[in-house]
Amino acid sequence: MDSASYTTLTRQSGLMAEMRAVANNIANASTTGYRREGVIFAEFVQALAPGDPSLSMASASVRDTRLDQAPLTQTGGTFDLAIEGEGFFMVEGPEAPMLTRAGAFTPSAEGDLVTLDGHRLLDAGGAPVFVPADAGAIAIAPDGTMSADGQPLSEIGLWRPLDPTDMRHRDGVRFEVPGGAEPVIEGAVILQGYVENSNVDPIGEIARMIEIQRAYEQGQSFLEREDERIRSMIQTLVK
Repeated sequence: MDSASYTTLTRQSGLMAEMRAVANNIANASTTGYRREGVIFAEFVQALAPGDPSLSMASASVRDTRLDQAPLTQTGGTFDLAIEGEGFFMVEGPEAPMLTRAGAFTPSAEGDLVTLDGHRLLDAGGAPVFVPADAGAIAIAPDGTMSADGQPLSEIGLWRPLDPTDMRHRDGVRFEVPGGAEPVIEGAVILQGYVENSNVDPIGEIARMIEIQRAYEQGQSFLEREDERIRSMIQTLVK
């Protein structure tokens, strides 16, 4: 296989990775707190033998997560929370705390506020947020202070990664932050009775999917023509 074919194959591989990301975005267009993802294409230029032209190869292995604010939906739920501005909620993970913008929480049997799949919400100090069984009317202030009948119970923390480029998409709407996270001091508020929607634009993603499909078909057509050329040349040589 010649250099042109190798270069095209790396491009096709990158397009497939981008197609998977777009398909996942479309599937999560209505998922609360979901962040749109894409891939970043990079070019690697490799020197060949002295006097020969260099070889350019493509790579698309880096995931790009968009953190744009998404529209909010009012639910009226006591433990439905949305962030307006910068920051994430912090929840317990299997190995280390994770960040999320999905703010639909509910009290567990033990009284801890948890996500829909059981991950405990953490407060500003990194401890689980606890709601006593006999607590009265729960109110959550814009700064995250949670109170029952006017008596403070806890302070829900807002966090941001120390290095935004180091966030790793764990599953669905959660992110690992190997580089650590720090509290958000200002510039964000928590709204009780709201949830944040996905920041995916379905129409834009479908348009992008069509572009990727056309680009992939062009690459496939080139590989087929190149295969025919090589077969024809071999048949000519063996005659």
